[in-house]
Amino acid sequence: MTDRRIDEAHQGGIDYIAVEEFAPFRELKRRQRSFVFPLAVAFLVWYFVYVLLSSFAPGFMAQPVSGAITVGLLFGLGQFVTTFAITMGYVAYANRRLDPGAEALRDELERAEGGRS
Repeated sequence: MTDRRIDEAHQGGIDYIAVEEFAPFRELKRRQRSFVFPLAVAFLVWYFVYVLLSSFAPGFMAQPVSGAITVGLLFGLGQFVTTFAITMGYVAYANRRLDPGAEALRDELERAEGGRS
């Protein structure tokens, strides 16, 4: 790490305020937020569409699709499927794009902290 504030943190440990200003940490936060926020907005829109349709279009939601399966039931199950898909997508994204940077940052901070002893 080239940021002296991190290397010269107070004697008790790492200066985490300085770490927050460190470019690799800001990049890590930017990457995480660029994935999470759009998906959170999309999921909330999808959820509110479901809620609004169930409140204001009960006839549509009660339409049978096959036997006792209705449009509303499919939309409700779709909420669970979407939740699992977002979770799996985030885990894959984090493994590929976030974890390597987080590990490098952690290793650098541990090295800086270990050098103080």
